Amino acid sequence: MSHHIDLSSLSNPLATTEQLSNSASQLDGIPSDLEKSVRYAGTLLTQAAGILLRLPQEIIAKAIVSFTRFYLGPEGGSFLVHGAKDISSASLYMTAKISALPQSPRSILNVYEYLLSPSSHHAPPISTECANLSKPEPDTYYLSEGSYQLARTILLRTESILLRHVSFNTHVSLPHHLALTYLQTLGVVPAVPSPESSALVKRTLAHLNTALLSPQMLYLTHQPTTLAVAAIYLAAREVGTKLSGIEWWEVFDVEREELGFLIVGLRSCEGWAREEKVKWAERRCPLTVEGVESELRFRNAGAID
Repeated sequence: MSHHIDLSSLSNPLATTEQLSNSASQLDGIPSDLEKSVRYAGTLLTQAAGILLRLPQEIIAKAIVSFTRFYLGPEGGSFLVHGAKDISSASLYMTAKISALPQSPRSILNVYEYLLSPSSHHAPPISTECANLSKPEPDTYYLSEGSYQLARTILLRTESILLRHVSFNTHVSLPHHLALTYLQTLGVVPAVPSPESSALVKRTLAHLNTALLSPQMLYLTHQPTTLAVAAIYLAAREVGTKLSGIEWWEVFDVEREELGFLIVGLRSCEGWAREEKVKWAERRCPLTVEGVESELRFRNAGAID
């Protein structure tokens, strides 16, 4: 009797060429550079909210993938219809709800109200650093009962939109655990960790987390197995860990061309983040429908002048 191993839980549905070449936001007249900026700011917002809620990175990462996937392709959401802030909060709420650490609507909304308030050290620009640089002003992010009830209605309605968009299939496979398994398979992570092996693991996971913020949407274009291999390869080069002399990535069914593309994508993330920080240094990247509309009017006025 043969045993069939189901590997579907280790894979994700990938974006098609058509979905990558066009989007609902672009069809609504949003320039590609603004779309990428808003999407990037939305992923940072999700990451920052997850940190403040003390959620594990696994939940945060899945929420970011769900957020990014929602705006994919002509059939996806548009930033002129569904604001990044609303989709971000709904993605985090939805993902946490089906985990071992569900969050109440009030907890989610309080954190987002703080992050988008003038008292927040996350804006402008938004940052995932959570140091308490000065005492915030509670009045700037206090949610009254009336405001909370309205925000709660929007949150639950947006969650239902998200669920319908993914046909109630909330599965997201991540490469983090795969990467750790691959490192053990390659024999570079001993039972008793050394400083070098610890550094290798840390850099590998850092690259996987950075890939979540990539403007190239690497989690929607590559399977977790490939992402894990690329992160290991790049981390090993940076730390100075010598891996097998043979083309070891082929053991994990990864081709050289795809590996090379991913490495270039991972390396470009840092430069992209620096450019975005400079670009939005004086004002906040728009995270609401009204904010995007205002940014478009600002750009159009500049073009006329």
